[in-house]
Amino acid sequence: MAGEVLRVQGGTPLVGELTVRGAKNLVPKAMVAALLGTTPSRLRNIPDIADVGIVSELVELHGVRVTPGDEPGELVLDPSAVEDADVVAVAAHAGSSRIPVLLCGPLLHRTGRAFIPDLGGCRIGDRPIDFHLDALRAFGAVVDKRPDGLYLKAPERLRGTLLTLPYPSVGATEQVLLTAVLADGVTELRNAAVEPEIVDLIAVLQKMGANISLHTDRTIRVVGVDELRGATHRSMPDRLEVASWACTALATQGDVFVRGARQVDMMTFLNVFRAVGGEIDITDDGIRFWHPGGPLTPLHLETDVHPGFMTDWQQPLVVALTQASGVSIVHETVFEGRLGYTDALVQMGATIQLFRECLGGQPCRYGQRNYAHSAVIAGPSKLYGADLEIPDLRGGFSYVIAALAAQGHSTLRNVGIIKRGYEDFLGKLAGLGADVEWVPAS
Repeated sequence: MAGEVLRVQGGTPLVGELTVRGAKNLVPKAMVAALLGTTPSRLRNIPDIADVGIVSELVELHGVRVTPGDEPGELVLDPSAVEDADVVAVAAHAGSSRIPVLLCGPLLHRTGRAFIPDLGGCRIGDRPIDFHLDALRAFGAVVDKRPDGLYLKAPERLRGTLLTLPYPSVGATEQVLLTAVLADGVTELRNAAVEPEIVDLIAVLQKMGANISLHTDRTIRVVGVDELRGATHRSMPDRLEVASWACTALATQGDVFVRGARQVDMMTFLNVFRAVGGEIDITDDGIRFWHPGGPLTPLHLETDVHPGFMTDWQQPLVVALTQASGVSIVHETVFEGRLGYTDALVQMGATIQLFRECLGGQPCRYGQRNYAHSAVIAGPSKLYGADLEIPDLRGGFSYVIAALAAQGHSTLRNVGIIKRGYEDFLGKLAGLGADVEWVPAS
């Protein structure tokens, strides 16, 4: 994967239509939820992305039969023969995926055992994993740390518990949901994440027979049941991918219709897109995003948990903000290291400075912790092609947007990582008129 290269000739407005399918941040979790049922689940609107393949392999190692459904983008998962998996095989297939962590609750219910491989150095034992482990222990799981990873077992049926998140983490909320639904008694999770993908996962579990209520104060209450069945569910569209293509249209002065985009999931983004100077047209079939001409407007923006402006929207939007006339301020409050990708934009000609202070309306949890988590972007800046190494999925798409908006050629390396979350990435770019060439790994 590291050998894959994307060559981009910039300077061409992207114009045309593309289709987005199910959300990367929901589909793998719905696939994990299928393990909890006694009958097959049928999941629809599934994107053809690498993460879906990884999860398919992991659940198949545990005895789940995964087959294509009757319609394109449909998977049928039969969990009737769930069993323990070879830990070496789990480690080999997991890569850097966090799915083995989310498999723990369902596997503890189905087989009484689970395994989390060492996903690389400090990944095991860091703050997010610690909360997952603390939550599983609160349900009654026993955790044994060994050199090759973490071995978990449930000496008896897991039991409901009371948990409060220090921060409304999406992954931690998913862990509790996937564990609580079959636990004995009532589980109450306070300060839970309430992102649309979480609500869609709750919908999947409710279809399977779970008893879950979501309260207005970010409290989720789960009454455990004795058995769940399979369900049929169509995934919500990927609102992260929608926003990425919208920002591509804005940064390249283009015009893109995103078929499958859904307004209800993106209201916060749509308001910001218009505030910057972009135009939108919402239909039943999707959303059209375009640059109407003239200068873009700078703004002040803070990322936040839902219903705020999500952190994964921040990176592609910042590329567009390099073309706004004036000074924009972006305060990242969700992930402390999310602004590191701006070094590449500066290399391409953008004027961006990072600050440790909270340059936002409210001080955040990173303000006194020495993290460069605020950015000041001065524009408009002419961007020029560069030779770049893609660091991660969302930052990688932002590099692509910048290369498309830049003058001259860019070479983007490690671009295979984008396949994790963007279906038919090269085909969609070509369909919008981008001058790109994908060079596979040798």
